[in-house]
Amino acid sequence: MSQLPVQPAYCLADRPEQQRWLVEGLWSEEAVGIIGGEPKCCKSFLALDLAVAVAAGTPCLRRFAVQRPGRVLLYPAEDALHVVRRRLDGICAAAGISLAELDVQVITAPSLRLDLEVDRARLDETVARLKPRLLVLDPFVRLHRIDENVSGAFLRELQRRHAIAVAVVHHARKGAGAIRAGQALRGSSEFHAWGDSNLYLRRDGDDQIVLTVEHRAAAAISAIALELTQRDNALALEPVQPDRQPERNVEPTSLDQRITAALADSEQPGRSPSCGHPVAFAPPPSTSVSPQCALPASSSKPPTVTASPLADDRSRLPRTYNTAVIPDTPTLKHCGCVARLPLPLPMPPTAGGKRKREAHRIS
Repeated sequence: MSQLPVQPAYCLADRPEQQRWLVEGLWSEEAVGIIGGEPKCCKSFLALDLAVAVAAGTPCLRRFAVQRPGRVLLYPAEDALHVVRRRLDGICAAAGISLAELDVQVITAPSLRLDLEVDRARLDETVARLKPRLLVLDPFVRLHRIDENVSGAFLRELQRRHAIAVAVVHHARKGAGAIRAGQALRGSSEFHAWGDSNLYLRRDGDDQIVLTVEHRAAAAISAIALELTQRDNALALEPVQPDRQPERNVEPTSLDQRITAALADSEQPGRSPSCGHPVAFAPPPSTSVSPQCALPASSSKPPTVTASPLADDRSRLPRTYNTAVIPDTPTLKHCGCVARLPLPLPMPPTAGGKRKREAHRIS
């Protein structure tokens, strides 16, 4: 039995090696990782796009350059082979290449289980013979029946033994959109930590597909909006152009978030927080601020701001402020939009010496 390799401490590198990419920004060289997301988020389309890009040396999603093109070994365990062929045709049409020119080898075995020793040996022998740059397995749930951790450990060993990249398509739990994408994956949380490069697909509130990326040893790129586009009789994922992406306002949910948003909006007097229209402020003598929409009005009637008392359970708010984002607080209705703005309200004392909130109307 041979001993473990060792090295004197003074011989260790004093700085990390330069980041090396298989696909720049998306997938590290010789990385194992996950392409994850809920059902119907186009995970298989993204995996095939990655395979075509590496095999052809063309940019993945028509944007991310391939640094080291090479052969791809693909196992589509869930889709019929004619469906895989049609999807590859669509992606090749989007990339402007011919499928016949690609070195994409497809495993056509009816089943492949990585928790079985015989199947692990067959896959290892196939990888050793074909020497692919990238191995794509889709999906992970079809690769085991007993212990998913055994499958993950074997794939890591396979990657190290043959110096290849491994991409595994994996499902996320339904209804897990409120938690971190990696933690939403089905199965053990260890599988999230297993990946060197992970790609996550989700649908936002507008049903837009959004791609997020994370790496073990590199900074992540910003989220990218994608859409499934029709090309003749085939489909391919494409990044949404910036001028076509709709502006999305994320509404605060918790009370603390609402207060923070209201106070932040009050510090930016040039813009209405709801509609984005410019707002002009002309404080009258009797109040500290009076918001008016600066857009031309369709009616001669001046804008109106109304304020109403806060509910008892909102007593955590600052005493001199009604908040902008709670439904019964000051609302500016003008130019067809509804803007909720923070409005300092006087709080006159009652006969008993206590102060209470009263409704005010300012025209």
